[in-house]
Amino acid sequence: MIDGIPILVAELRHYVAQNLAAIQARDDLAADLESLIGDCCGPGSLFDAQRQHLSTYGFDHYGDHDPLEPPDASPRPGAVARLLHQGLERMGPLPAAPLLDLGCSVGRTSFELAARASGPVLGIDLNFGMLRLARTILEQGRCRYPKRRIGMVFERREFPLRFAGGERLDFWVCDATNLPFADGLFGALFSLNLLDCVPDPYRHLQEIARLLPTGGQALLATPFDWSAAATAPEAWIGGHSQRGENRGAAEPLLRALLTPGAHPHALAGLELPSPPWETPWGLRLHDRSAMHYQVYTLLLRKDTGA
Repeated sequence: MIDGIPILVAELRHYVAQNLAAIQARDDLAADLESLIGDCCGPGSLFDAQRQHLSTYGFDHYGDHDPLEPPDASPRPGAVARLLHQGLERMGPLPAAPLLDLGCSVGRTSFELAARASGPVLGIDLNFGMLRLARTILEQGRCRYPKRRIGMVFERREFPLRFAGGERLDFWVCDATNLPFADGLFGALFSLNLLDCVPDPYRHLQEIARLLPTGGQALLATPFDWSAAATAPEAWIGGHSQRGENRGAAEPLLRALLTPGAHPHALAGLELPSPPWETPWGLRLHDRSAMHYQVYTLLLRKDTGA
């Protein structure tokens, strides 16, 4: 337990060694001092990378609650919350059983789930710095993150922020491909824009199937933005082997893996009760740059015959 965040991973020594900078990072520095440290560390440093991540995801998750953010901000913040709500409309009423938000980042989707659910909600991620931001909102009722303007120029954004249901919410460090939970424990699972960020996407899908009870649902969304830095190409679901039957397309391969009998490695226990759909998702990088995705979104269900 560090700064109120439980760390439940198989290789604790490796995790702490690889994430020491984020674990030891301070969030109580004055904005001018933080700026000076950023200038000294320079572009491409761990300090710079951490600030950029917090800027991008802090803005998307909470910029729509920032009273100083202009209404015509582009991309419009809150995209991940809108993605979640589109899925919730298709899922129907949330179960009273615990909910698991996989790859929760800085926590907006976990807060949204806790505000709508009647049972406990757990948000997990491997990025300690992002979880610290989420926990600060949960415990202190304030959002504070560095918003990148250009280059190494950042602006401190800080505003009060509270969501309903926080007393039933927690944030833990866990690996979405190796989760420390019993089979069928969660009433519903959410994996938004995570599948292409884990080293073993197939194992991630297996964990979703394992943790769902019979008839339980999961919301899965991915832009298939594969990167060899996160996932070895041989583990990608599509995105390579354009000479094959699907010509490298990811969508038909993922559907086949989630449809009983449609693929030799189709996951036992999962099915697609409705057709997938596309959802826009925009991520702000700085004042003059953004990434725009069309996110492939699916509703999964634990097969009642599994």
